[in-house]
Amino acid sequence: MGWLAAGDGYEVALMEGRVVARSTSGRAVGRQLKSLPKTLREHPEVDRLRRLAEWLDRHAAACVAQVDTWMVSSLPVPTGLLARVWPDEAWQAALRDLAVVGDDPDEVGFLRDATASGELRVVNLDGETVRLSPETVTLPHPVLLPDLDDLREFAADLGVTQKVEQIHRATWLKPAEVKVGATQVTEFAGGKYASRFGLAARATQLGYKVSGGYATCRVRDAGRVVEAAVWIGEPYWDSEMETGNLTWHDQEGRSLPLSEVGPVAWSEGMRMAAALHAGRQIEEGA
Repeated sequence: MGWLAAGDGYEVALMEGRVVARSTSGRAVGRQLKSLPKTLREHPEVDRLRRLAEWLDRHAAACVAQVDTWMVSSLPVPTGLLARVWPDEAWQAALRDLAVVGDDPDEVGFLRDATASGELRVVNLDGETVRLSPETVTLPHPVLLPDLDDLREFAADLGVTQKVEQIHRATWLKPAEVKVGATQVTEFAGGKYASRFGLAARATQLGYKVSGGYATCRVRDAGRVVEAAVWIGEPYWDSEMETGNLTWHDQEGRSLPLSEVGPVAWSEGMRMAAALHAGRQIEEGA
């Protein structure tokens, strides 16, 4: 964005999310100022740029949230859609360097570019830039990626950084065998908080929904929607509280046996429960 005239002797612009000014007269002409002069702080152009910055922040957050939803649920995304949004810097930042899979589920690459013609350019695990033009791609949840440890090592060598947490996302593999008829995991229960309010606040801060007495996480896994839930206490409870057990439910609210919980729903539910437990009060000497 270019410089805009604002008041006598100044121009303003939006740089790296903040409004900056420079002088257009005197000895400091063309020099960017360390702070906004007092006379500009309420100027209409400055106010407009501040509101634009706020909108850009919301837009960037919305892009990250949408891409995170695609990734967590491993939803097929039209290649043409990626090509259309790629010129937008916020979309590009959210998508760049994510591991993608096209027509061949065994061919994983890191997304580096999307052309107007709908062609994707990815760096494959041989370090080569290849072109893909499938009708759709998926941004797989890391628990579904084969050889994840090798992929993480390669990403480190390549200098990959991801705006949306994917390959370095904490994952939990479902045990090969679970107790017959079991419906809950108790591993992260018993994390003490000073109040239910503090526990609910941590859940919200982490991006989880708080509904009634539960912190919840909804995931699309293997074509169906599953909700993981951790008991955090009744809303009106205002004293010490502990994290409860982790359970999963289908769209009809039916409690799922652990044997029916898919790998993504399992991993995301355990990730939520572990994060809530990690915020617990730690007793001295423990």
